[in-house]
Amino acid sequence: MVSPDSTASSRWSRWFGSGHWPRLQGVVAAGSAAEGLMIAAMPMLAVTITTDPQAVSLVNVVGQLPWLLLALFAGLLVDRVRRTSVLMTGQVLLLVAAGVLAVAGSLDALTLPLLLCVAFAVTTAQVLGDGASGALLPTIITRDRLPAANARMMLLERGIAQFIAPPVAGAVLALALGGPAWMACGAAVAALLLAAGLRRSAEPVAPPRPATRSNPFRDIAEGLRYLVAAPLLRAVTVTVALGSFAASATIAMLVLYVTQELGLGELGYGAMLACFAAGWVLMTFAVHRVVDRFGYSWSMRMSSTMAIVTAVLIAAAPPSPVFVGAVLALQSAAVLVWNVCSQSTRQRFTPNRLLGRVLTSHKMLAWGLTPLGALMGGFVAANWNLRGVWWIAAVVDAVAAAVVWATMTPRAFRHAEREHENGD
Repeated sequence: MVSPDSTASSRWSRWFGSGHWPRLQGVVAAGSAAEGLMIAAMPMLAVTITTDPQAVSLVNVVGQLPWLLLALFAGLLVDRVRRTSVLMTGQVLLLVAAGVLAVAGSLDALTLPLLLCVAFAVTTAQVLGDGASGALLPTIITRDRLPAANARMMLLERGIAQFIAPPVAGAVLALALGGPAWMACGAAVAALLLAAGLRRSAEPVAPPRPATRSNPFRDIAEGLRYLVAAPLLRAVTVTVALGSFAASATIAMLVLYVTQELGLGELGYGAMLACFAAGWVLMTFAVHRVVDRFGYSWSMRMSSTMAIVTAVLIAAAPPSPVFVGAVLALQSAAVLVWNVCSQSTRQRFTPNRLLGRVLTSHKMLAWGLTPLGALMGGFVAANWNLRGVWWIAAVVDAVAAAVVWATMTPRAFRHAEREHENGD
């Protein structure tokens, strides 16, 4: 007679394919908690130092620089060193940054240059951790289960870092300036211990080492060339770049839209963010069924089309908080479907030896337009009106959708599958 425990264990193994998966989830959850606490606390700490808007904005600007400056080198590191070691390095860096901020906050020794250094270090840890965990996932999860696993990873990352950690950081910060950073230290220690355990038990997942010493810049270029040369991966990156440009414009102006167009205050803005979060969280439980039912091509086509629809609805909608909240929930659900398919596509159709470089190269190229999108949103709102931002976003999303419908066909995915199998 088979025990219920062994049946459950067998079902878990069939679903995820490896015992390393629970430990990797633990690393991501604990690391996201530490990152979220730090990222939420630093702007609030900056305001205790200065009220100059430009100085405060530097915390966010410097915090984004590692994605542009270090992502390519992080990808090379992921492909040349044990990925679990890179994962641990990211957690060590996060722990050091949290410790420095905790001590400085407790001693009332905070300065703006210190915050800028901490912000750079936290995002650097994020670059390393995201690259390593994204490259590890397809080595411990069967290919057909990647959508479900990526949905779980995104739920842990975004749910904890953006929706749980910020209110906790705000509450703790009211009690002690160093409080959120001390909590981040504890979370980073937990992530580091889990990553160390994963490193000890995950010997088979190490990437192949190069036979001879090679030029790092040539190796980075190899990853970039593969991403640009693969038609499907190139189209995904172009689409994400356009979508990120449009999304950053609307996100930057959302608080003004909520307060001025909808007539809501801070609580109303929080409610709109909660609606966005609700759509994201609820879809994480269904996204793998959507992808299984419609396939990658049609799932991505529907998601890109929904981006246009939701942008037009917000631009043309009457000032109804309930309606706009529902549209935001629908929008975030569509975004999650896209993100899961996008990440899974890169993991499925990239050779293991190049995976770290391709993943980080994609993020650097795709997110490079994000600051410009935010600037565009502010310019349109100042010189036209707030609703105009969503009209412009709809146009950009329409261009992105045209790319998706033209290039991400079922035939293109079948061709990529054959090419990848022949390459293996």
